[in-house]
Amino acid sequence: MKAICSFCLIVLFLLGWSGNAIAGELSEHLENFPQWKKLTSVQPASDDLAYPEWMAGTWKVTSTLADLAAPLAPDIVTPGFESNRKQLNQPVSFIVRFIKTKPSIETGIKFIPQINNLPPVLVADRAFNSLNLAKAYLGKEAVLSVKVDPDSPNRQITLLRGERQLVSIVTARAIESISEYKYITAEVFQQLFKGGSRPYFNSVESTTAYHKLVTNNPTIEADQVTAVYLSPQDPDYFRAVSQPVALYRYRLEFFPVEDNYHPEE
Repeated sequence: MKAICSFCLIVLFLLGWSGNAIAGELSEHLENFPQWKKLTSVQPASDDLAYPEWMAGTWKVTSTLADLAAPLAPDIVTPGFESNRKQLNQPVSFIVRFIKTKPSIETGIKFIPQINNLPPVLVADRAFNSLNLAKAYLGKEAVLSVKVDPDSPNRQITLLRGERQLVSIVTARAIESISEYKYITAEVFQQLFKGGSRPYFNSVESTTAYHKLVTNNPTIEADQVTAVYLSPQDPDYFRAVSQPVALYRYRLEFFPVEDNYHPEE
């Protein structure tokens, strides 16, 4: 269970398009760590998260937990928080890729994929990326597959050994374009872990600033803060009063690899 919680925290940047945030709110959000408040400018998630063109291709990502905080400790602490201290400054690497695809649209009645009269956009290859991420954090033998819901790009299921599964649903997001080479995203999602003694629910909000560098090693770096909130099903939900119960700050580095690279099975 502790390993699952750790893995959930950075899966967000692999999911994903939505409207712009109020100018500067996302930047301010990152600068205020660990004094964190819920975002006000997120909008309901419908289509994929679109990325800038300079993120196209295949990348080796190195993720390092740089800081963490439990604002409501010792009264309320999430499962796995204390064990996550061991991951501080310990890099974890995995392969991801960003690909061109025709946009889709959610009409409110049904999800219509690949609208042909719209220009292609750059999106994350969610199933590929999340599978590699899960294997890096949980071990290759622990992960069976990752499936993206064909009726919604914002819902995916990670199937694990032992008849366990993690259901992740992106519910809201926002973007902020600071400059040509700095792009900030924020996403809110619900996650459900099934297969333990009882289902575990929570709500997660993640804000990530991507920055293209002049040098090529790494080509992109990112600053990501993930905030964990209790779900209404949690007995401590009203005690938390919508405050985050855990905060994690990651440093991400993107190194380019050949587009035909395939991670070892």
